[in-house]
Amino acid sequence: MLKVGLTGGIGSGKSTVAKTLKAKGIQIIDADKIAREVVAPGESALLKITEYFGKEILLPDGSLNRSELKAKIFSDPTAKKRLEDILHPSIRQRILQRVDEAIDTPYVVADIPLLVENNYPDYFDRVVVVDCTEAQQIARVKARDELPEAQIKSIMKSQATRENRLAAATDVIDNTGDLSSLNTQIEKLHETLLSLVQSSA
Repeated sequence: MLKVGLTGGIGSGKSTVAKTLKAKGIQIIDADKIAREVVAPGESALLKITEYFGKEILLPDGSLNRSELKAKIFSDPTAKKRLEDILHPSIRQRILQRVDEAIDTPYVVADIPLLVENNYPDYFDRVVVVDCTEAQQIARVKARDELPEAQIKSIMKSQATRENRLAAATDVIDNTGDLSSLNTQIEKLHETLLSLVQSSA
C-alpha cells in the first residue's frame, strides 16, 4: 500500500485537497478526527488528562470540557507540554494503525496538520504539501473562521514554517491560484500516485 502524508499550514487548502481525493475513492485518515476520538470517554488519554488536570476538565456527562482545558494550558507552558506528551503518542499510534489497516483503496492518505512538526515524514512513501503565501493563509482563515489576525498569526507561529514544510515535501500543490488551478493539480497528483502504485504492483 502506498502511504501518503498530506499537510499544509492553516488556510492552505489542505482540507479541500483531502475532500477531492476522498471523492475519487481514496481512503483519508483524518488526524483531527482521531485527535477527538482519543479524548472520548473511556479512552486512556482522557483518563491521563483527568489525572493530571483534575475532574474539573470534565463535563457532567464525562466528556472533555475543551474550553476549561484550553483555559488551563493557555498561560502555562508546562501544562501545555504535559497535555501534548499525553495526546501525541496516542494520536500517532492510531493514525499509523489506521494507515496500516487501510484496504480497498489504491493508496491511503493521512491528512495531518502537524505532519512535519511531529516527525511523521519518514513513515510515508510520499509527503504532499499544500502551499500558499502567508498573506493568503491569513486572508482565507479570516474569511472562513472570522478570527482576528493576531490569533491567526499566533496559530501560524505554532506551526512549521513554510520553508520547513516544503523541505519535507516530495510533492507540492501550489494553491496560490484559483480553484480551477487547484483541481488541475489534484488531478495530476492523483494520476502520479496511481502510476506509482501500478509500477510497484
